[in-house]
Amino acid sequence: MIVRFEPADRLRGQVAAPADKSISHRAALLGAMTDTPVRIHRYLDAADTNSTLDAVRSLGALVEQRGEEVTVRGVGLREAREVTNAIDVGNAGTLMRLLPGWLAAQDGRAWRIDGDESIRKRPVDRVAEPLRRMGATIEATAGRFPPFTIYGTRLRAISYDLPVASAQVKSCVLLAGLLADGATTVHEPIPSRDHTERMLVAGGATIHRNGPRVTVSNSDELELEDLTIPGDPSSAAFPVTAGVLVPGSRLVVRDVGVNWTRTGFFRILDRMGGIVVGDFERETGDEIPATEPMTDLDVTAGSLVGTVVDAHEVPLAIDELPLVALLGCFAEGQTVVCGAQELRVKESDRITTVVEGLRGLGADIEATEDGFVVTGTGGLRGGTIEAHGDHRLAMLGAVAGLASNEGVEV
Repeated sequence: MIVRFEPADRLRGQVAAPADKSISHRAALLGAMTDTPVRIHRYLDAADTNSTLDAVRSLGALVEQRGEEVTVRGVGLREAREVTNAIDVGNAGTLMRLLPGWLAAQDGRAWRIDGDESIRKRPVDRVAEPLRRMGATIEATAGRFPPFTIYGTRLRAISYDLPVASAQVKSCVLLAGLLADGATTVHEPIPSRDHTERMLVAGGATIHRNGPRVTVSNSDELELEDLTIPGDPSSAAFPVTAGVLVPGSRLVVRDVGVNWTRTGFFRILDRMGGIVVGDFERETGDEIPATEPMTDLDVTAGSLVGTVVDAHEVPLAIDELPLVALLGCFAEGQTVVCGAQELRVKESDRITTVVEGLRGLGADIEATEDGFVVTGTGGLRGGTIEAHGDHRLAMLGAVAGLASNEGVEV
């Protein structure tokens, strides 16, 4: 499919951010781990999150969908049902990396996890390593890729230092820690999104943060009340970027989740001179809130300056870094992103594909081993960009088209 996006004169009006994908995944999964019904309002209806609903159904949970409301009647922490066929995660990397944490603690049972062609190229060794240290057995293709098999057992608590900051790996270990003997601690080199920790607090788990360390203790049960999914800040970043880049624009993006660990992109944009006004959550320190804050974002077009995004900022803006590259094309001076090698193992190699894609539209951009360098030229000519089956590249092309001189075909 080829879609063309013409240059826009200006953008005016309001738009609602779609429901947050990361929180939707976790709400369905933790709902399945309770033994009382959990109502989830504004659950994201998308292929990845529907894969999570299908997965928890196969494990014994009852799932009822009525529009944007989903009710999950779970099986409890220790009663996941063994299945004959592989659990198909589709293209959902979050599901692929979180689900093993729960299943590894189901003593005496085994599950095979598989997905589409893209997911089979994404490594699972970073979740397999800590789970093996906890006592689980995981057999992966070529030692590190799907499909892979999890053999559940009684887990032992560990203290685990993440080699690379990753909310998915952290969450996997914390979910396993709920069922391990004793208290399990994860040490983060750099803060990452904390949706799992917040939801565990809401569910009554014993969990606390001490600086870079998060510790969870063995639990008998989880009890979640109704959950409301905020708008996805990663999805909201696309209209926000368009509103900043297209001259004369004034947009309101409604109901955006502004959890501090998810708004790194907006802090970078603010540093570049972007005008985005909203009630953003401040850094919470060692406190783990039980809720997810929301706000409306008021966006106005304006001039930008280049910036440097260091490694410590990357985990809190990882999904929006392609948009930082696009913003850099319009900014005065250079924009540099480093410490972002994680981009190479997303749905595509997002360093290579973003650099080649934007260069094809007229950008002055170079790839580095762990990021990219953009020299601002005041705008983009336009042209054609290949999405490589990656939705964020497709949306990057759409926003680039609105802000370009000649339009963009995606």
